[in-house]
Amino acid sequence: MHTASSQIRRNVDNLPTFDDPKIHYGFYLGINQNDFKVNYRPSNFPNTVVEIKPTSGFNVGLIADLRIHKNINLRFEPGLISNSKSIYFNNNSSLLTERDSVREIGSTYLHLPLVLKLSTDRWNNVRPFVLAGVSYDHNFSSNQENSDDNYSGEFRMKTKNFMYEVGFGIDIYLSFFKFSPSIRGLFAMNRELIDDNNNDSPWTSPINSFSTRGIFINFAFE
Repeated sequence: MHTASSQIRRNVDNLPTFDDPKIHYGFYLGINQNDFKVNYRPSNFPNTVVEIKPTSGFNVGLIADLRIHKNINLRFEPGLISNSKSIYFNNNSSLLTERDSVREIGSTYLHLPLVLKLSTDRWNNVRPFVLAGVSYDHNFSSNQENSDDNYSGEFRMKTKNFMYEVGFGIDIYLSFFKFSPSIRGLFAMNRELIDDNNNDSPWTSPINSFSTRGIFINFAFE
């Protein structure tokens, strides 16, 4: 009898009513690595190659979760993203000295995603999920309003950007909270680069599109 009771206790799910409320809240921490997708266009610098070397950054934010269905949740996850990149411009322009061929970009974003989360049924204390959504990103380090451009050493990007993201993860129900690691891909839907004032700029005239793509690893606590 004692053995049977112990077995029953071991099989009791953690937080059995966690998913019942219509709305719940949480927060997340994570790391990211963002670079840029570059497409070229005809210019006076046909041999241009732009190389991006990103470094890992961090992300932190809050979670507001609305249960639409037992397997569907709509989530608003406002947060801050910080990262940096080195951008190397390689072409045959005599204007690009060794110093001028490199731009160091440090960025901080207000990240405002609206995400649809599709989960499987819960199995004991785990529940896999996939997610997809769109976001508005406000780049505090964009330099968009700066009248100086690359000729003065200033690399400019758009302040307001729109992204889409897709990913997957797993909910793990612990004794006192739910822990949810996830991996996401983030992709810009607009051209983020601000062209230099000179239409024949060796930095921006060869670039047709210049848009973020990144990987996020998030750890959510709810």
